[in-house]
Order: sequence, then C-alpha cells, then structure tokens
Amino acid sequence: MHIEERVHIAVPPGVIDTIWSEVDRWHLWDPDTKQARLDGPFAVGTKGRIVPQKGMGVPMVVTERAEGRSFTAQGYIPLFRMHFRHTVSAADGGSDVVHRVWFTGALAFLFGPGVAKQVRAGLPRTMQSLKAYAEQRHNPSVPSDAP
Repeated sequence: MHIEERVHIAVPPGVIDTIWSEVDRWHLWDPDTKQARLDGPFAVGTKGRIVPQKGMGVPMVVTERAEGRSFTAQGYIPLFRMHFRHTVSAADGGSDVVHRVWFTGALAFLFGPGVAKQVRAGLPRTMQSLKAYAEQRHNPSVPSDAP
C-alpha cells in the first residue's frame, strides 16, 4: 500500500531541499510533527527521532539522500517500518514535490491500516502547509523577469 500526495510550489527545488534538511524545523511546516531531530548530518545512515502530534515518538533513520532531489526517512518500531519518500523536481514556475508513504515489516498488516488512515487524512494538509511555508520563505522582492 502506497499513499502519495503531490503539490506544485512556486520556488526552486533548492529551497525545498533546504527546508527538508532542517529537520529540527519540520514542525514549522508539518502540522502532524510535534518534534524531529537527527543526531548528525542530513545524510544516509543518520539516526534521529520524530514525535508526531498524536502518539508516541519513534526512532528514524535517513535511508536515501540525493541532494537537491530527494530523501527517504524510515520510522521504525519492532516489526513495523514506516517509509517516507520525498522528491522534488524543477517544473514551470517552481517545483513539483511528491511525498510517498508506505509500510513494511511483519506487523504492517496490523499497524498499517490505522497509520494509513492518519496519513491519508494529514498528508494533503502537510503538503499545502509546506507550499505556504516555502513560498512565504522564498518570497522574492523582485520578479526574475522584471526589466
């Protein structure tokens, strides 16, 4: 089971990538995140912790990172993994951003449906919040096509 949400954001991909790399600030644009941190650089293998607004915090690890293009983080508890893949690509007037979520592990059949329901409800709101946060943060004072 994959859950996917897409949004066009009127900023360059580098702005999105910078926002993603500021893990301790995820709560500023992700309404479902109370707190997040990494114990090291934003790179493959770095571990940390994410605490949702509702529920208990879980350990996480960065499992994939392509600077300026994507990253995947995995939240985990015994026998259950939550995979969060984030990609950004240049598009007319900004960036296309995609967040995908899926579950693996022996207990995915047990925990997956409940977590999926929460993700399906929250992911559209999270993407709109990321869009507003990124566009407000970037907010160029002079359009690039100005004389």
